[in-house]
Amino acid sequence: MGVYDLTRASTRGLIASLCRPTVIGLENVPATGPFIVAANHLSFLDSVLTQALMPRPVAFFAKAEYFTGTGVKGAAMRTFFEGVGSIPVERGQQAASVAALKTLLDRLEDGSGIGIYPEGTRSRDGLLYRGRTGVGWLALTSGAPVVPVGLIGTENLQPAGKKWIKPQHFTMKVGRPLYFSKTGPDHALPARRQATDRVMDAIAELSGQERAGSYNQNKPEG
Repeated sequence: MGVYDLTRASTRGLIASLCRPTVIGLENVPATGPFIVAANHLSFLDSVLTQALMPRPVAFFAKAEYFTGTGVKGAAMRTFFEGVGSIPVERGQQAASVAALKTLLDRLEDGSGIGIYPEGTRSRDGLLYRGRTGVGWLALTSGAPVVPVGLIGTENLQPAGKKWIKPQHFTMKVGRPLYFSKTGPDHALPARRQATDRVMDAIAELSGQERAGSYNQNKPEG
């Protein structure tokens, strides 16, 4: 068993024993080939939960500081985030930036799964915000299917501004893949917007959140 599989299995076991999550729709994750997980974002822990519970590896961004810490704690964090396949990103670099999107595109071209939060950052009020079009760009450029995910109740595991984690039941719903024509990077902006809106509609159906008519203006968390 490799480091990824070992880390994911142990994390999944811990989550299952402490939180007893309800997980629906894992059969919707493509068995082979690249795919894009597009999820709502309520908690710092969302990436870890999704990576642990998905049947295939999914690479999300994580702060670069998690990979450069020193001492026992730093080594443990580095081992964990490398083990679950996270991609380091510098603080303040938004997931919608050109460099970040190209990093994700490289993973897709290798046949891997990647994860993205179209809202850009966590929702602090529980609303589902308008999607930024990076997910549309990835879908149209790569042709990879988008797997929508609705997370419910994860904000209760670690409330915003709190450092402690309180085990709570949560639900992860995985929807049917959305397929878009592969147009490459040279596609019209309206097509990118339309693809993004379709993804957000699917996430909303899964999560049951009230929709916000604007972008999330919270400071990006890196």
